[in-house]
Amino acid sequence: MGAKWLKSTDCISFEVSDNVARITLNRPEKRNALSGLMLKELHQALLEADDRRDANVILLSGEGKDFCAGYDLTDSYGGAADQSSDYDPAAYRSRAGTIDDDIWNLERQQELTSIMLDLHKPIVAKIQGNCLAGGTDLAFSCDIVLAADDAKIGFPAARANGTPPTNLWFYHCGPQWTKRMLFTGDTISGRDAAMIGLVLEAYPAQEIDHQADEMVRRIGSVDAEILSAHKRIVNAQMELAGAKQSLRYALELDARAHLSTGPRRSQFRRDMAEKGLKEALANRDAPFGKGRIELRARRGVAE
Repeated sequence: MGAKWLKSTDCISFEVSDNVARITLNRPEKRNALSGLMLKELHQALLEADDRRDANVILLSGEGKDFCAGYDLTDSYGGAADQSSDYDPAAYRSRAGTIDDDIWNLERQQELTSIMLDLHKPIVAKIQGNCLAGGTDLAFSCDIVLAADDAKIGFPAARANGTPPTNLWFYHCGPQWTKRMLFTGDTISGRDAAMIGLVLEAYPAQEIDHQADEMVRRIGSVDAEILSAHKRIVNAQMELAGAKQSLRYALELDARAHLSTGPRRSQFRRDMAEKGLKEALANRDAPFGKGRIELRARRGVAE
Protein backbone atom coordinates (compact mmCIF):
# COMPACT_ATOMS: atom_id res chain seq x y z
CA MET A 1 0.00 0.00 0.00
CA GLY A 2 1.32 3.46 -0.93
CA ALA A 3 1.02 6.58 1.19
CA LYS A 4 -2.51 7.95 1.44
CA TRP A 5 -3.46 11.61 1.01
CA LEU A 6 -6.94 12.75 2.07
CA LYS A 7 -8.91 15.96 1.76
CA SER A 8 -12.58 16.88 2.11
CA THR A 9 -14.55 19.98 1.16
CA ASP A 10 -18.22 20.82 1.60
CA CYS A 11 -19.33 18.67 -1.35
CA ILE A 12 -16.34 16.55 -2.39
CA SER A 13 -14.04 14.02 -0.75
CA PHE A 14 -10.64 13.39 -2.30
CA GLU A 15 -8.15 10.61 -1.61
CA VAL A 16 -4.93 9.60 -3.33
CA SER A 17 -3.31 6.22 -2.76
CA ASP A 18 -1.63 3.53 -4.85
CA ASN A 19 -1.49 5.72 -7.98
CA VAL A 20 -5.25 6.41 -7.88
CA ALA A 21 -6.98 9.73 -7.13
CA ARG A 22 -10.47 9.00 -5.83
CA ILE A 23 -12.88 11.92 -6.20
CA THR A 24 -16.25 11.30 -4.55
CA LEU A 25 -19.37 13.45 -4.84
CA ASN A 26 -20.34 13.81 -1.21
CA ARG A 27 -23.90 15.06 -0.82
CA PRO A 28 -25.61 11.69 -0.21
CA GLU A 29 -28.55 13.33 1.56
CA LYS A 30 -29.25 15.16 -1.74
CA ARG A 31 -28.48 12.08 -3.87
CA ASN A 32 -25.30 13.92 -4.87
CA ALA A 33 -27.29 16.46 -6.88
CA LEU A 34 -25.05 19.06 -8.50
CA SER A 35 -25.05 22.47 -6.88
CA GLY A 36 -22.96 25.41 -8.02
CA LEU A 37 -20.59 24.84 -5.09
CA MET A 38 -20.18 21.16 -5.88
CA LEU A 39 -19.32 21.91 -9.51
CA LYS A 40 -16.66 24.40 -8.45
CA GLU A 41 -15.18 22.01 -5.92
CA LEU A 42 -15.22 19.16 -8.43
CA HIS A 43 -13.40 21.36 -10.93
CA GLN A 44 -10.66 22.08 -8.40
CA ALA A 45 -10.40 18.43 -7.38
CA LEU A 46 -9.97 17.36 -11.00
CA LEU A 47 -7.18 19.90 -11.50
CA GLU A 48 -5.52 18.75 -8.27
CA ALA A 49 -5.66 15.11 -9.36
CA ASP A 50 -4.22 15.91 -12.77
CA ASP A 51 -1.37 17.86 -11.15
CA ARG A 52 -0.32 15.29 -8.56
CA ARG A 53 2.64 13.03 -9.34
CA ASP A 54 1.33 10.31 -7.03
CA ALA A 55 -1.81 9.71 -9.14
CA ASN A 56 -1.91 8.12 -12.61
CA VAL A 57 -5.69 7.66 -12.90
CA ILE A 58 -8.85 9.19 -11.43
CA LEU A 59 -11.88 7.32 -10.10
CA LEU A 60 -15.05 9.44 -9.96
CA SER A 61 -17.89 8.10 -7.82
CA GLY A 62 -20.76 9.15 -5.58
CA GLU A 63 -21.12 8.65 -1.84
CA GLY A 64 -24.10 6.60 -0.66
CA LYS A 65 -26.79 5.01 -2.81
CA ASP A 66 -26.46 7.21 -5.91
CA PHE A 67 -23.80 8.42 -8.30
CA CYS A 68 -25.60 11.69 -9.07
CA ALA A 69 -29.32 12.40 -9.43
CA GLY A 70 -28.76 15.46 -11.64
CA TYR A 71 -28.67 19.21 -11.16
CA ASP A 72 -30.07 20.51 -7.89
CA LEU A 73 -33.15 22.32 -9.17
CA THR A 74 -33.81 23.75 -5.71
CA ASP A 75 -30.39 25.39 -6.02
CA SER A 76 -31.54 27.14 -9.20
CA TYR A 77 -28.63 25.71 -11.17
CA GLY A 78 -26.11 27.20 -8.80
CA GLY A 79 -28.24 29.19 -6.39
CA ALA A 80 -28.07 32.57 -8.13
CA ALA A 81 -31.77 33.14 -7.59
CA ASP A 82 -31.59 32.44 -3.86
CA GLN A 83 -28.38 34.18 -2.84
CA SER A 84 -28.73 37.28 -0.72
CA SER A 85 -26.28 39.95 -1.80
CA ASP A 86 -25.34 43.58 -1.47
CA TYR A 87 -25.36 44.18 -5.22
CA ASP A 88 -28.11 44.56 -7.78
CA PRO A 89 -28.59 41.14 -9.49
CA ALA A 90 -30.35 42.86 -12.39
CA ALA A 91 -27.05 44.45 -13.32
CA TYR A 92 -25.55 41.04 -14.09
CA ARG A 93 -26.36 38.60 -16.87
CA SER A 94 -26.18 35.66 -14.46
CA ARG A 95 -29.94 36.14 -13.97
CA ALA A 96 -30.36 34.84 -17.56
CA GLY A 97 -32.81 37.43 -18.82
CA THR A 98 -32.17 36.71 -22.52
CA ILE A 99 -31.21 33.67 -24.56
CA ASP A 100 -27.67 35.02 -24.86
CA ASP A 101 -27.54 35.43 -21.07
CA ASP A 102 -28.66 31.81 -20.74
CA ILE A 103 -25.96 30.66 -23.20
CA TRP A 104 -23.38 32.67 -21.25
CA ASN A 105 -24.43 31.01 -18.00
CA LEU A 106 -24.40 27.53 -19.53
CA GLU A 107 -20.92 28.18 -20.92
CA ARG A 108 -19.65 29.15 -17.47
CA GLN A 109 -21.21 26.00 -16.02
CA GLN A 110 -19.82 23.78 -18.79
CA GLU A 111 -16.31 25.18 -18.26
CA LEU A 112 -16.30 23.53 -14.84
CA THR A 113 -16.83 20.02 -16.23
CA SER A 114 -15.58 20.07 -19.83
CA ILE A 115 -12.07 20.11 -18.40
CA MET A 116 -12.57 16.37 -17.87
CA LEU A 117 -11.96 15.86 -21.58
CA ASP A 118 -8.75 17.89 -21.43
CA LEU A 119 -7.15 16.35 -18.35
CA HIS A 120 -4.04 14.33 -19.17
CA LYS A 121 -5.02 11.53 -16.80
CA PRO A 122 -7.78 9.02 -17.56
CA ILE A 123 -11.01 9.19 -15.55
CA VAL A 124 -13.11 6.14 -14.70
CA ALA A 125 -16.70 6.71 -13.54
CA LYS A 126 -18.29 4.22 -11.15
CA ILE A 127 -22.10 4.41 -11.31
CA GLN A 128 -24.50 3.03 -8.75
CA GLY A 129 -28.10 4.01 -8.10
CA ASN A 130 -29.25 7.10 -9.97
CA CYS A 131 -27.18 8.63 -12.74
CA LEU A 132 -29.62 11.17 -14.14
CA ALA A 133 -29.51 14.42 -16.13
CA GLY A 134 -26.43 16.32 -14.90
CA GLY A 135 -25.08 13.04 -13.56
CA THR A 136 -24.87 11.75 -17.13
CA ASP A 137 -23.10 14.99 -18.14
CA LEU A 138 -20.37 13.98 -15.68
CA ALA A 139 -20.30 10.25 -16.39
CA PHE A 140 -20.12 10.52 -20.18
CA SER A 141 -17.29 13.05 -19.93
CA CYS A 142 -15.19 10.30 -18.36
CA ASP A 143 -12.97 7.99 -20.36
CA ILE A 144 -14.47 4.74 -19.06
CA VAL A 145 -17.86 4.24 -17.42
CA LEU A 146 -18.63 1.21 -15.24
CA ALA A 147 -22.10 0.66 -13.78
CA ALA A 148 -23.98 -1.56 -11.40
CA ASP A 149 -26.50 -3.80 -13.16
CA ASP A 150 -29.37 -2.04 -11.39
CA ALA A 151 -28.11 1.52 -11.88
CA LYS A 152 -30.68 3.92 -13.33
CA ILE A 153 -29.28 6.00 -16.20
CA GLY A 154 -31.08 8.64 -18.23
CA PHE A 155 -32.03 12.26 -18.83
CA PRO A 156 -35.68 12.61 -17.71
CA ALA A 157 -35.32 16.40 -17.87
CA ALA A 158 -35.44 16.02 -21.67
CA ARG A 159 -39.21 15.62 -21.28
CA ALA A 160 -39.83 19.25 -20.36
CA ASN A 161 -36.73 21.09 -19.21
CA GLY A 162 -34.29 21.15 -22.13
CA THR A 163 -31.64 19.10 -23.91
CA PRO A 164 -28.36 17.90 -22.32
CA PRO A 165 -25.97 20.87 -22.36
CA THR A 166 -23.02 18.46 -22.30
CA ASN A 167 -24.25 16.05 -24.92
CA LEU A 168 -21.77 13.23 -25.48
CA TRP A 169 -24.37 10.47 -25.79
CA PHE A 170 -23.80 10.09 -29.53
CA TYR A 171 -20.14 9.24 -28.97
CA HIS A 172 -21.06 6.43 -26.59
CA CYS A 173 -24.10 4.73 -28.08
CA GLY A 174 -24.68 6.18 -31.58
CA PRO A 175 -27.47 8.27 -33.11
CA GLN A 176 -30.49 5.98 -32.80
CA TRP A 177 -30.04 5.12 -29.13
CA THR A 178 -29.22 8.74 -28.33
CA LYS A 179 -32.47 9.85 -29.97
CA ARG A 180 -34.40 7.04 -28.28
CA MET A 181 -33.18 8.15 -24.86
CA LEU A 182 -33.66 11.88 -25.37
CA PHE A 183 -36.97 11.81 -27.27
CA THR A 184 -38.65 10.09 -24.30
CA GLY A 185 -36.44 10.87 -21.31
CA ASP A 186 -36.73 7.18 -20.39
CA THR A 187 -34.08 5.55 -18.24
CA ILE A 188 -32.09 2.39 -18.81
CA SER A 189 -30.50 -0.03 -16.37
CA GLY A 190 -26.75 -0.33 -16.08
CA ARG A 191 -26.99 -3.85 -17.45
CA ASP A 192 -28.84 -2.78 -20.60
CA ALA A 193 -26.68 0.34 -20.93
CA ALA A 194 -23.68 -1.97 -21.32
CA MET A 195 -25.45 -3.79 -24.12
CA ILE A 196 -25.92 -0.64 -26.19
CA GLY A 197 -22.45 0.73 -25.48
CA LEU A 198 -23.59 3.57 -23.24
CA VAL A 199 -21.29 2.22 -20.52
CA LEU A 200 -18.30 -0.07 -20.92
CA GLU A 201 -19.52 -2.82 -18.61
CA ALA A 202 -22.02 -3.53 -15.85
CA TYR A 203 -21.71 -5.75 -12.80
CA PRO A 204 -23.93 -6.96 -9.93
CA ALA A 205 -24.31 -4.20 -7.36
CA GLN A 206 -22.26 -6.10 -4.79
CA GLU A 207 -19.34 -6.34 -7.23
CA ILE A 208 -19.17 -2.82 -8.69
CA ASP A 209 -16.78 -1.46 -6.05
CA HIS A 210 -14.34 -4.33 -6.53
CA GLN A 211 -14.54 -4.17 -10.31
CA ALA A 212 -13.95 -0.42 -10.38
CA ASP A 213 -11.05 -0.75 -7.97
CA GLU A 214 -9.50 -3.44 -10.13
CA MET A 215 -9.94 -1.34 -13.28
CA VAL A 216 -8.18 1.69 -11.82
CA ARG A 217 -5.49 -0.53 -10.28
CA ARG A 218 -4.67 -1.93 -13.70
CA ILE A 219 -4.75 1.47 -15.39
CA GLY A 220 -2.76 3.06 -12.58
CA SER A 221 0.01 0.52 -13.09
CA VAL A 222 0.89 2.29 -16.36
CA ASP A 223 3.10 5.39 -16.29
CA ALA A 224 1.17 8.67 -16.37
CA GLU A 225 2.99 9.87 -19.49
CA ILE A 226 1.96 6.75 -21.42
CA LEU A 227 -1.64 7.02 -20.27
CA SER A 228 -1.69 10.67 -21.31
CA ALA A 229 -0.53 9.76 -24.81
CA HIS A 230 -3.29 7.16 -25.14
CA LYS A 231 -6.04 9.45 -23.85
CA ARG A 232 -5.03 12.50 -25.82
CA ILE A 233 -4.85 10.79 -29.20
CA VAL A 234 -8.25 9.13 -28.78
CA ASN A 235 -9.77 12.42 -27.62
CA ALA A 236 -8.13 14.18 -30.58
CA GLN A 237 -9.90 11.68 -32.82
CA MET A 238 -13.19 12.52 -31.08
CA GLU A 239 -12.50 16.21 -31.65
CA LEU A 240 -11.91 15.55 -35.34
CA ALA A 241 -15.33 13.87 -35.30
CA GLY A 242 -16.79 17.10 -33.89
CA ALA A 243 -17.04 16.37 -30.16
CA LYS A 244 -15.89 19.77 -28.90
CA GLN A 245 -17.96 21.70 -31.43
CA SER A 246 -21.02 19.63 -30.57
CA LEU A 247 -20.66 20.58 -26.88
CA ARG A 248 -20.87 24.26 -27.77
CA TYR A 249 -23.84 23.66 -30.06
CA ALA A 250 -25.61 21.51 -27.44
CA LEU A 251 -25.63 24.21 -24.78
CA GLU A 252 -26.90 26.79 -27.27
CA LEU A 253 -29.76 24.47 -28.20
CA ASP A 254 -30.42 23.86 -24.50
CA ALA A 255 -30.79 27.62 -24.07
CA ARG A 256 -33.18 27.72 -27.03
CA ALA A 257 -35.20 24.86 -25.54
CA HIS A 258 -35.52 26.86 -22.32
CA LEU A 259 -37.55 29.41 -24.29
CA SER A 260 -40.22 26.85 -25.09
CA THR A 261 -43.75 27.99 -24.32
CA GLY A 262 -45.19 24.55 -25.00
CA PRO A 263 -47.64 23.09 -22.47
CA ARG A 264 -45.23 20.66 -20.80
CA ARG A 265 -42.46 23.21 -20.25
CA SER A 266 -44.97 25.83 -19.10
CA GLN A 267 -46.67 23.40 -16.70
CA PHE A 268 -43.35 22.39 -15.17
CA ARG A 269 -42.43 26.01 -14.49
CA ARG A 270 -45.83 26.69 -12.92
CA ASP A 271 -45.59 23.56 -10.78
CA MET A 272 -42.11 24.53 -9.58
CA ALA A 273 -43.35 27.99 -8.59
CA GLU A 274 -46.63 26.92 -7.01
CA LYS A 275 -46.25 23.33 -5.80
CA GLY A 276 -42.55 22.61 -5.43
CA LEU A 277 -40.02 20.26 -6.98
CA LYS A 278 -41.56 16.93 -5.95
CA GLU A 279 -44.94 17.58 -7.55
CA ALA A 280 -43.38 19.26 -10.58
CA LEU A 281 -41.32 16.13 -11.29
CA ALA A 282 -44.29 13.83 -10.65
CA ASN A 283 -46.49 15.74 -13.11
CA ARG A 284 -43.72 15.93 -15.69
CA ASP A 285 -43.08 12.19 -15.62
CA ALA A 286 -46.65 10.91 -15.17
CA PRO A 287 -47.44 10.37 -18.89
CA PHE A 288 -44.41 8.11 -19.26
CA GLY A 289 -45.39 5.54 -16.67
CA LYS A 290 -42.51 3.34 -15.55
CA GLY A 291 -40.28 5.07 -18.09
CA ARG A 292 -37.70 2.29 -18.14
CA ILE A 293 -36.19 0.79 -21.29
CA GLU A 294 -35.95 -3.00 -21.16
CA LEU A 295 -34.12 -4.69 -24.00
CA ARG A 296 -35.76 -7.71 -25.60
CA ALA A 297 -32.52 -9.63 -25.86
CA ARG A 298 -29.80 -9.69 -23.26
CA ARG A 299 -26.20 -10.48 -24.12
CA GLY A 300 -27.07 -12.67 -27.08
CA VAL A 301 -29.86 -14.61 -25.36
CA ALA A 302 -33.16 -14.22 -27.21
CA GLU A 303 -36.32 -13.33 -25.29
